Amino acid sequence: MNQDVIVNDDLNWQPEQQRLAFSAQWFGGQVICYLSLSRLEHLSGQALVDEANIILAFESVRFDIEEQVSELVGQEAFGPDGSLTL
Repeated sequence: MNQDVIVNDDLNWQPEQQRLAFSAQWFGGQVICYLSLSRLEHLSGQALVDEANIILAFESVRFDIEEQVSELVGQEAFGPDGSLTL
């Protein structure tokens, strides 16, 4: 588990964009993050077809996602709006 980045529980499935939106705490600040469905399927090793399974899959790889968010923060890979896309 990464102590620099903590992924919050505010998951929001965005079906039109085929992605999850969530926020992460990083040294007291908050950053909005996006995780594509295809990336989540790759991380979880599952084909995901409904919101309930998408959320469960996210929870099963939460620590891996925290690590990836931390890496992107370290690379300063922020989008124009200040968000991170995994």
